[in-house]
Amino acid sequence: MPRWRWPYAVVLAVILCGALADLLHPAPAAAHDATTKAHAEVTGTAADVRVVLDLEYDLLMKSAWLYAEAYEAKERAEQLRQLAANRDAVFGYVTRRFAVARDDRPCVPSQVGAADVHPRGKAAFATLTLAYTCPADGGEAAISSALFPDAESFVHSTQTLLRYDLDGSKGSAVLTAQSPTLRVGERAATGQIGEFFLLGVEHLALGLDHVFFLLTLIIGARRPRDVVLTASAFTVAHSITFLLAAMGVVNVPSQIVEPVIAGSIVVVALANLLGRDRPGAWRLPVVFAFGLMHGLGFAGALDIHESGSWELLLSLLSFNVGIEVTQLAIIAVLFPLLVLLRRTAAARWAVAAVSLSIVVVSAYWFLDRLPLPL
Repeated sequence: MPRWRWPYAVVLAVILCGALADLLHPAPAAAHDATTKAHAEVTGTAADVRVVLDLEYDLLMKSAWLYAEAYEAKERAEQLRQLAANRDAVFGYVTRRFAVARDDRPCVPSQVGAADVHPRGKAAFATLTLAYTCPADGGEAAISSALFPDAESFVHSTQTLLRYDLDGSKGSAVLTAQSPTLRVGERAATGQIGEFFLLGVEHLALGLDHVFFLLTLIIGARRPRDVVLTASAFTVAHSITFLLAAMGVVNVPSQIVEPVIAGSIVVVALANLLGRDRPGAWRLPVVFAFGLMHGLGFAGALDIHESGSWELLLSLLSFNVGIEVTQLAIIAVLFPLLVLLRRTAAARWAVAAVSLSIVVVSAYWFLDRLPLPL
């Protein structure tokens, strides 16, 4: 790149970084994530149903209308103390928002043991175990979730990822405000496919780190053949680890996976900045290796990682197809634009500015995701 064009690249990079910083650091009034996912596992037969809920800790404490000392607690010991001290308030909130019924007759909930807390990325999640006593004569089971609705104003578009093994029926579903209830045995397989397909689309489209990684791959590809080979290596790699992790064959903590994903973006973006016009022989092996880590990140989004998840194969495949379709759509849009950009006089410094911006933001993500004490 001519020396006189570097200042323009730096200025554009600063502008892009500022815009991205606004996305990454919203105003204090909206500092919480824009949305969240609740996780529910429901098992049992006849009158006895067991529910394990996994809910974002600070959001749960806010929604139960507790004081700031409860939802601002950061240390695990203090979070556990707050959950114990506010057991009734938390139980009341959850059981008003999550219900099990048989033949439209409500089952009666009770809390089993103490709540636990565990990390998911940089967020803490509270795990609550509930026992529901249902009418003795049984009947069709229905599971409903209205956890963290838009009306509470803390988050929006909450989804409850449901896994169930109830009365001999096994499966999974996504409960939303538009479709809050699952009647066990009623929902068709086609509905399940559609739910998890859209979940995969959403996860990739809204996951800036995965989008950035795709963008760095496209920037480094000079020809359509390079795009096909690079995208294929990434697809095969992340599909392998996604399915293995989601079915419990591989288990890597998110504290390792998430920083490595951010680091992978930094490495490939730096290679684009420092490399020559033709990609090196290292590119495909590196993309494949990093694709393995991205697959673990995709699996973490579903939080399905216990042995026996073969029952959920249809959901997993649907989720993965959603990811692949979105990936192809992003490539189909961005690569032609990049080809057109390369035909202009501004190509070299504009591409450098974008790559530099990605390096800066991804380096921040890498440091932020390291499991270091605050």
